[in-house]
Amino acid sequence: MPDSMKNRAVGIRMRKGGDPIMKLKEHIRIYKRGIRYLFSLSRSYMLQLIFINILRNLQPYVPIYFSALLVDGLYEGRPVWKLAAYASCAVGMVFLLELVKARLNSGYSATHIQMYRNQKWSYSQKAMEMSYASVEDPEVATLRVRIDKESQTGYNIWNLTYNTEELISSLTRILLSMSLTLSFFFLESVPLLMKLAFAGGVLLVVLCRSVTAKKEAVLESHFYDSSAFLNLLYDKYNSYVDHYSSGKDIRIYDMADGLVQMNKQIDDEYNAKSIALAGKIAVLQAADVFLNHVLRLGVYFALVYAALLGGITVGSVARYVSCVMLLLGAACRLTTTVQSLLINNHYLKRYFSYFDIPNPMYQGSLTVEKRDDNEYYVEFRDVSFRYPNTEAYALRHVNLKFRVGEKLAVVGRNGSGKTTFIKLMCRLYDPTEGEILLNGVNIKKYDYDEYMSIFSVVFQDFRIFALRLGENVAAGPDYDRERAVRCLKEAGFGERLASMPEGLDSFLKKDFDGSGIEVSGGEGQKIALARALYKDAPFLILDEPTAALDPISEYEIYSRFNEIAGDKTAIYISHRLASCRFCDKIAVFEGGGIVQTGSHASLLADEAGVYHTLWMAQAQYYTDAEAPG
Repeated sequence: MPDSMKNRAVGIRMRKGGDPIMKLKEHIRIYKRGIRYLFSLSRSYMLQLIFINILRNLQPYVPIYFSALLVDGLYEGRPVWKLAAYASCAVGMVFLLELVKARLNSGYSATHIQMYRNQKWSYSQKAMEMSYASVEDPEVATLRVRIDKESQTGYNIWNLTYNTEELISSLTRILLSMSLTLSFFFLESVPLLMKLAFAGGVLLVVLCRSVTAKKEAVLESHFYDSSAFLNLLYDKYNSYVDHYSSGKDIRIYDMADGLVQMNKQIDDEYNAKSIALAGKIAVLQAADVFLNHVLRLGVYFALVYAALLGGITVGSVARYVSCVMLLLGAACRLTTTVQSLLINNHYLKRYFSYFDIPNPMYQGSLTVEKRDDNEYYVEFRDVSFRYPNTEAYALRHVNLKFRVGEKLAVVGRNGSGKTTFIKLMCRLYDPTEGEILLNGVNIKKYDYDEYMSIFSVVFQDFRIFALRLGENVAAGPDYDRERAVRCLKEAGFGERLASMPEGLDSFLKKDFDGSGIEVSGGEGQKIALARALYKDAPFLILDEPTAALDPISEYEIYSRFNEIAGDKTAIYISHRLASCRFCDKIAVFEGGGIVQTGSHASLLADEAGVYHTLWMAQAQYYTDAEAPG
């Protein structure tokens, strides 16, 4: 049953922002998980965050306390030395707190940056650790986009850290304020009814603030949810306009006015939503402000009344007034923070749901056997496969066995299952039915990382990174320069490399370096091939490796194919059947299955076969001569 139907079946109530209402127990669980996560990112940052906020909020109470003693001392005519001691304590303790705070602040910024770098890394690391099926899953991709957008608007981790600071600050102020005002409730000169009215007023202000804070949080959450698409549009707009590669299209097709108009429409719609939100929040806050000031006025009246009766000293009046004002502010701040945390927990839940995506790929434990005789065999035994969340099979009953060290060509029309065949061999996916064997052992039983390490693959959708050329070839910052140069030359990039002033240190693309080099599609394929050669894995798999090459470069790759592959197992996927002549065996795919296997000569001799049909369809463009015009 789909999740949406399950939700309706159990009658889950939904909050206004669209997420299911969470119980208090779940809120606590998610918040605790969030705090543990922050500590795992940077323990030193979290400890400094706690201590700095305690000290920061302790500081205002030191002068309040000693100033009250000083005023009472002056009023009562106490000795000068005692008055001087009060003043010295007030200044000295504030000075010491400032020193400690400055010492903590010196490392706070660095650990703050470290924490967010670690957070970015853990988020990226999850993407690298999850199964490839999850990486390709559209729902996971949508989840990542949504989390990214929510992070940009201040939810998730930033909101958690900010509100944790606010929580520590509010609790610190409430505890200190209560400790300095507790004696007010034991004053005999203040009537019990006045004390109860004061306590009730504080509770009323806090309750009012709690209600309005909840409404504000829901309004803001609804605003961000409803603006998600606008944020996505704005982000795409900026990415397109800011990237140098867009300049050609913008100028050729006179797109500037249209893009500016589109941006204005996005801004106008977003600003209209923002103004409407601000108006609603202003109305909600008006009641808070009114009640807050009424209570403050009541506190003044109560304290003046008690002072006139002689029940409290002048210094105590000043202390009570200051602490009560701080108490009210901290209590309102606490309720706002709690409401913000409750709303943010919905976003944290979604954030952690990404980390909770399981990796169903069995990791295995066997070591890939090293054999001196190089007699390895790969076998597809009745393998069928369909992609997740689909009903149609991409491969059906595939049976194929070949010896490691052979050159295997995989050919067929678009959509016949060639690339899927390679993904299964590399264990990016596991078969839906059947099994794949290496030397008679199911490849699931091999250690996953070790098994993956035996493949060097150049896929059709390879990626060239905005890094230095050498780093692109080695797929990392540290590499053997001589080996990188040799691989580039073997891949046919030697002449282009010689023309680069900075050689392997040349930046590709202009993302990080304005003088970066833009390579053509064919040059990109050569770099990707060099990357595969640099890895020097036993299996070399080339998926349409010459699709973007000119005829001369393509011929060079073909003619040197055996030399490039060496003693490796080479699997060659191509639409261009001329490449197949260099391979020991050819597997012809049609409709998700293997319909023919054999050598180029034997398959071409079968005039009723698919291979012969494909060969003749391509050959006519090279053999038919046009009549003179």
